[in-house]
Amino acid sequence: MSKVRTRFAPSPTGRMHVGNLRTALYAYLIAKHEGGDFILRIEDTDQERYVEGAVEIIYRTLEKTGLVHDEGPDKDGGVGPYVQSERQAKGIYLEYAKKLIEKGEAYYCFCDKERLEGLKQTVAGKEISVYDKHCLSLSKEEVEANLAAGKPYVIRQNNPRTGTTTFHDDIYGDITVDNSELDDMILIKSDGYPTYNFANVVDDHLMGITHVVRGNEYLSSSPKYNRLYEAFGWEVPEYIHCPLITNEEHQKLSKRCGHASYEDLIDQGFLTEAVVNFVALLGWSPSDNREIMSLSELVEAFDYHHINKSPAVFDYTKLKWMNGEYIKAMDFDRFYQMAEPYIKEVVTKDYDLKKIATLVKTRIEIFPDIKDHIDFFEQLPEYDIAMYTHKKMKTNAETSLEVLREILPRLEAQEDYSNDALYAMLCDYVAEKGCKNGYVMWPIRTAVSGKQMTPGGATEIMEILGKEESLARIRKGIELLSK
Repeated sequence: MSKVRTRFAPSPTGRMHVGNLRTALYAYLIAKHEGGDFILRIEDTDQERYVEGAVEIIYRTLEKTGLVHDEGPDKDGGVGPYVQSERQAKGIYLEYAKKLIEKGEAYYCFCDKERLEGLKQTVAGKEISVYDKHCLSLSKEEVEANLAAGKPYVIRQNNPRTGTTTFHDDIYGDITVDNSELDDMILIKSDGYPTYNFANVVDDHLMGITHVVRGNEYLSSSPKYNRLYEAFGWEVPEYIHCPLITNEEHQKLSKRCGHASYEDLIDQGFLTEAVVNFVALLGWSPSDNREIMSLSELVEAFDYHHINKSPAVFDYTKLKWMNGEYIKAMDFDRFYQMAEPYIKEVVTKDYDLKKIATLVKTRIEIFPDIKDHIDFFEQLPEYDIAMYTHKKMKTNAETSLEVLREILPRLEAQEDYSNDALYAMLCDYVAEKGCKNGYVMWPIRTAVSGKQMTPGGATEIMEILGKEESLARIRKGIELLSK
């Protein structure tokens, strides 16, 4: 078998959709698993959808996700240009379309918009248009006269109306379609640009692509691709169609859902490594069912034959869990660098922010979660004294008031407000009372935080707050409980 060569061929139309990222990732993993090449090609022939700055987004996303291409617009591998508009300017597509015309596999079509509108018909409530091969019957002289007169034209593929076409997909197996379903699709548009379908086939062949990875929405177009390969006498590549990605309601993942693109997820506080890991599992799983995998581990384990046929559900809850696992495993310095801006959004007082970061590192799933966990450091919130009641700790408002009143003089006399010293002092008090730790720690933690859940225990919080603020909050708790 020849060297494996895959490609990622995005259109520069905005942020990179999760589905496109998965296509890029699978193409990269297939190539690298086999020691092959991963090629980047920019498909910008649809000028109406072109978005300024989108090419930079493509480069930036591939770089950040670690999907380093071996060839592309910035890395000439000898089969460029790697931008379709540049290839179109060199006349590549028109040259190959004319070769098909010479073989009778394509033809010039001069039909105007009005005639084409007249071909539309409604089938099962859906409007469709099937070209009737009208221009196929034009004589060579009529075609040349129209061209000489500058009459607008497109070039269409000449597909048979009878028989069947079968193609093989490595995920979906052999698929046969009736040729009556194959419209004579346009290869070259009236503006001289190739259609997506035609440019793909020509470019994939000329660039030596061995494995074509794309979404299964292109399954219906594959017979037309195959007929083009056969018309040229070219070898057909391996097809790998990936399953649809849906949301939790099993609807197609929409740009409007808020997490449909890579940059949406990064903006929401997700880590690139977690996103890549998660996206890899949208339709594929390793033989050992591992879930947390680095990019290098994915390269080693990836077998595209294990890609599923059924739609993959974008489980946002699972992504958050996975992101939390990556955060827990992060080097602290890197974690703090990423967490500091979120901490500073809610804590402006002169506290040790690194100690606060240490408390939340194992308790968050995405970085914005930090703010809700630590806002009490800035200001004690209003809270209900019902929080002092905890059945498991065997505490209530009355016992909590007793604990706070008894512990206050000890906290006032305590000079060392480090976590260890405070904890030792409170443990001495627990031993004296002959109670469990929670009986004492729960009311103190409630008083100093005003929250049901906190990232850290009472003494960890008090170390950060310091003596003066800790005592003020304990006194406030006594006041509330005394009413």
